[in-house]
Amino acid sequence: MPAARRSGFDSTLPVSLAFVLLLALLVLLPLFWLLVTSLRDDARHFTLAHYRQFFTDVSFLKPLFTTLWTSGAVGLSCVLVAAPMAWLVARTDLPGKRPLRTLILASFVTPPFLGAFGWVLLGGPNAGLLNQWYYALFGLRPFEAEPLLNIFSAGGMVFVMALYTFPYVFTFVANSLDAIPGELEEASAILGMPPWRTALDITLPLVTPALLAGFLIAFLQSMTLFGTPAILALPAGVDTMTTKIWSLFHFPPQLGLAAAVSLPLLLISVLLLRTQTAILGRRGYAVIGGKASRGRTLRLGAWKIPALLLFAAVLSCSIFLPYGVLLRTAFVRNWSAPMGIENLTLENWRFVFLEFSQTRLALQNTFVLGLSAATAGTLLVCVVAYLSVRRLVWGHRYLAFLSTAPVAIPGIVLAVGLFLTYTRPPFVLYGTLAIIFLAYVTKEIPVGYQQISAALKSVHPELEDAGRVFGASRLRVLADITAPLIRNGVVATWMLIFIGSIRELSATILLFTARTKTVSVTMIDLRESNDWGPIAVLSITMLLITFVLVLLVNRFTDRRIA
Repeated sequence: MPAARRSGFDSTLPVSLAFVLLLALLVLLPLFWLLVTSLRDDARHFTLAHYRQFFTDVSFLKPLFTTLWTSGAVGLSCVLVAAPMAWLVARTDLPGKRPLRTLILASFVTPPFLGAFGWVLLGGPNAGLLNQWYYALFGLRPFEAEPLLNIFSAGGMVFVMALYTFPYVFTFVANSLDAIPGELEEASAILGMPPWRTALDITLPLVTPALLAGFLIAFLQSMTLFGTPAILALPAGVDTMTTKIWSLFHFPPQLGLAAAVSLPLLLISVLLLRTQTAILGRRGYAVIGGKASRGRTLRLGAWKIPALLLFAAVLSCSIFLPYGVLLRTAFVRNWSAPMGIENLTLENWRFVFLEFSQTRLALQNTFVLGLSAATAGTLLVCVVAYLSVRRLVWGHRYLAFLSTAPVAIPGIVLAVGLFLTYTRPPFVLYGTLAIIFLAYVTKEIPVGYQQISAALKSVHPELEDAGRVFGASRLRVLADITAPLIRNGVVATWMLIFIGSIRELSATILLFTARTKTVSVTMIDLRESNDWGPIAVLSITMLLITFVLVLLVNRFTDRRIA
């Protein structure tokens, strides 16, 4: 190796080690203590008793089985519903494609636990509005007749989780369809193949990897959710892995067992993500000879009405009905009573923002955590992505790996690891906002890294090299050339991390204390006392904040969320 190159290699070592160490502390240290604690008993002696109990005790095996079958049901439901919707948007003359994509985006950014709150008000077995209408329509009495819907069940949980995970499958399949060259389908049509045969023999095989990847992502997302199972399944006596881990932190906490139960969830997540990567990387195609044309647009004719009814049904269940019932509940005295003038009130809003002692602290904590996590996370991923994508330091591959690794760590598993790490000297952070801040930053690093990496890859290194040729320092080139070109990506990254932080529940539920409650945790507390009016007010407030930020991203940058 030439001396100059060796010198450059050595000079990058301290910088590289510093960032590798920082990311390792954020990502690997909690996992290390998770593993260590799972192998210790109360006397800190080595033991496998926690794993033995997990794999032999039916009270743990049953939640594991429930988690696997419900997640599989969610993934399959998403594929069956989202794939036809993606095909209709990408390949047909369906009217209103842009508004429909926007509404699917609204499903994507809606926190699933808010959707669960809405469906409690709609599908509660006795007082739910849909069941009330059903009883009134057929002259039945609550408590005496079977309800039309019982959302407090494993099936209800699957239904609600699918409503807010189907956009993942839709996005995968729609993007895959958009990338398929139109020449392939046109050649099939020229050879006399009917549209259905072209779809089965050409289009479907090309989008199969996207379908499988979408299924795995939907499976993973539903497997790691806490809010929806806690709201819908626990009242029916149904436990999932996330609610079971949460229960192990009740007094007296069983930390070793919680750690042992968390690791299988982590291993399943890693396996699913590795499988997704293998699927997406195994099959593909390339266009030779020029730019590919868009796929053929099929005329639906009389099928337009059934197609629009499909979108109407799905979006009504995920957007219109839940949002409508939350809005209605926020402005009435009794949410289960008819909506007459005498039932209208602003009391819920006055109570939440003027009387409820937890509101101010919860909003303050939520915004402090969101702003600090978004700012710190954006700065971190900007530096790490720049060093990694431009390969400026030794060990850039380690930086890339550590930046994307947290995507495989479920939020509640990360929370267990952070709890075990920062409740011992020298860093005792439990009971402070700092430990929740670390959870948010760590959890959102992969999202930010992917955004900034994509922005940097769109800026050719030769632009920076040209600046260096004219005598500018690397910092000057970064400030005057690179930074303006990736500004939109940086803004979008900040917004995405902020939105992800203020809606986070799975990690927060294990790390909060009385002084560090967030809005999402406050709503879960209100659920215990069935204060649905205040819950609806806080839900609408969170939705408004989220959608305002999404609109700002789409208005002032060329990035689009989802």
